[in-house]
Amino acid sequence: MSDSSKTRRSAWLKRKRRVAKKISGTAQRPRLTVFRSHRHIYAQIVDDDQRHTLFCCDSNHAGQDEVPEGLDCKCAAAYRVGKTIASIAQEKGVAMIVFDRNGYLYHGRVAALARGARDGGLEF
Repeated sequence: MSDSSKTRRSAWLKRKRRVAKKISGTAQRPRLTVFRSHRHIYAQIVDDDQRHTLFCCDSNHAGQDEVPEGLDCKCAAAYRVGKTIASIAQEKGVAMIVFDRNGYLYHGRVAALARGARDGGLEF
């Protein structure tokens, strides 16, 4: 790994640990956690009391919902993932969640996913 890759990864791990200390999900208010790769974005809803993933969604299996103007390509896919995870959550009876950005900056695809989840009916 190059030095810039190591620096970027260590900064991400620091942010991830700092966020993880403050956030946990319960049965009443599970945690929506985000993982993004270079091509795709993944979201899962987790109950930390039971250490169990309730359900998940990714950009490969997200629906083809309408996207607000100004979102393109990867951000549009993230918005669709947010809308899809919100619809699955409401079917399962989950209305309120805790948002875990997993060390990523709240910008771009992570913010688009959160916006899609809010537009889908989830409350943070």
